[in-house]
Amino acid sequence: MSAEATTEERASILLVDDMEDNLVALEAVLGSLNEPLVRARSGEEAMKALLRQQFALVLLDVRMPGMDGFETAANIKRLDQTKDVPIIFLTGAEDDSGYAFRGYATGAADYLTKPFDPWVLRAKVTVFLDLHRKNLQLERLLAQDQADQSEVSGRLAALEAELEGETPPDLAALRAEVRELRRLVSRGRL
Repeated sequence: MSAEATTEERASILLVDDMEDNLVALEAVLGSLNEPLVRARSGEEAMKALLRQQFALVLLDVRMPGMDGFETAANIKRLDQTKDVPIIFLTGAEDDSGYAFRGYATGAADYLTKPFDPWVLRAKVTVFLDLHRKNLQLERLLAQDQADQSEVSGRLAALEAELEGETPPDLAALRAEVRELRRLVSRGRL
């Protein structure tokens, strides 16, 4: 999806890091995507932000005082309203090589070491933003399909009631209703 996403399609990104310089760097790299960037300086702040609004993606530092990135990720994945939000872990290159395994085991979708390549980070984030938008589009289509199916079911029930009624049905009206139902069904949504 292009940077000119509609307001409904805009996808917030949660940036979680206890270091101001890292947050500034992330904002500099991702600012050109024209998506809302929300900062959190701790795991606790991240959890509060995730409970207040919907995010397309979380970029999460592994090493933070208090609730570290692994604990934060585990809490994100534990909650029904946030369990499907993808997480990209960010950590220093000198960190333990077991961090990557632990990150993926905690539910991370990806893992990058700092200093990260800005082009690679932006490309990965763009993929997750596109996936988020496609999921929203699928949800809208599913809701429309369900509404169409309810409408068709209701109209069929009304037709059945009319056919079972005491007075003879108006054949012209019945034919028009059948044509309309056929049009609804043939739209390919049912």
